[in-house]
Parts: sequence; structure tokens; C-alpha cells
Amino acid sequence: MSNGLISVYPEELAFDFELEKQTYCDLKVANNTEHHVAFKVKTTSPKKYFVRPNTGVIQPWDSCVITVTLQAQREYPPDMQCKDKFLLQSTKVPPNTDVDEIPQDTFSKDGEKTIEECKLKVVYNTPSGHGNADEERLSSRSFKRMDSSSMQAVQVLKEERDAAIHQTQQLQQELELLRRRRNRKSDPGFTLMFAAFVALIGIMVGFILNLAFSAPS
Repeated sequence: MSNGLISVYPEELAFDFELEKQTYCDLKVANNTEHHVAFKVKTTSPKKYFVRPNTGVIQPWDSCVITVTLQAQREYPPDMQCKDKFLLQSTKVPPNTDVDEIPQDTFSKDGEKTIEECKLKVVYNTPSGHGNADEERLSSRSFKRMDSSSMQAVQVLKEERDAAIHQTQQLQQELELLRRRRNRKSDPGFTLMFAAFVALIGIMVGFILNLAFSAPS
């Protein structure tokens, strides 16, 4: 951005916004003339920003860097949009003007004095790896919901496993009872039927045990 007296780069103040952390942005101001030029920086939110230097004198064809510090903030702005503005004023001054003691009326708009103004807007950027407040809260709520669902699923699987183990123990008791009955009976027909029943029980026990012990602990 350039006017008759100075050029300003960049054309907007961009800050990598992070909670509880100061961030910085540098402005390079160049004197485009053969005269000494004084400048002054103003902002609509003076409590949020620290500007150094906020006033100064630039020699002919020279330049200076202004560092603007965004103070640490406790919360994100809505939609990461910033309405703050900066105004950089500039005017010609005599060569003997003291950089540390610029007259108070230097930037007053009176008489034939020419005061040029450069308006700068503020942009907040989200650093990579960091989300805004809404995204973080949404992510946290989603994680909690997922964690709760996972815990419920694990609890159901444990209950099913315990039920399968209990059924297996009951089948084993019934099998032992049938064995005892077999020892008391010598009927061949009963023995064949018993063998078939035992085979069926074995298949069921194996299936239930496989289901039970494949469930996560």
C-alpha cells in the first residue's frame, strides 16, 4: 500500500491467533520522498495491541519496521473475525525534528499541513494443528460420545461372554450327569443315543467357548 509520502507492507495486519499467547506482526514503512516524514500509529482497540514504535521520523528514502503485538486473549472471537482497525498517519516534518520529541500538534489537521492516512485491517489466522473454539468443543463432545458408546459396547460383550461361560458350565454339568447315567445303564440303544447327544453337546460347547473367548476383555 502506497500514498504520496510512504509505502506500507503488508497491506493488512495478520496474526496467528492462539489462546493465552502473544502474537506479532511487523509493518515495514518506507519514506518515498526526499523529505523527513513523521508517522503515528493509532488503533480502535489500544488495550489489545502493543505498538513499537507508535511514532517516529523516517529519513528521506529510508524505512523502518513497526512491530505490533496482539496481547494474549482468553477466548476466540466469533467466527475468527476481527473488526479492529489501524490508522497510520504521516506528514512532512523539518529535518531537525527530534525523533523522541515529536510536537503534539504534528498530526493535527489545521492550516496548510498535509496529513496522509493509511488504514489497515486486522486478520486472525488459525495456526496449523489448532482449531477454533467451536471445533475444539465439537471434537471434545464427539470424543466423549464415542468413548461412552465404546464403553457400553464393551460392557455388553462382557455380559454376553459371562452368560456364555455360565451356559457352558451348565452344559458340562448336564454332560457329567449323562455320563453317570450311562454307567448305570447297559442298553445298547441308550448308548448310541447317548453318544449322539454327547457329540451334539460337544459341538455346542465348542461354539459357545469360541464366542465367549473371542469377545474383548
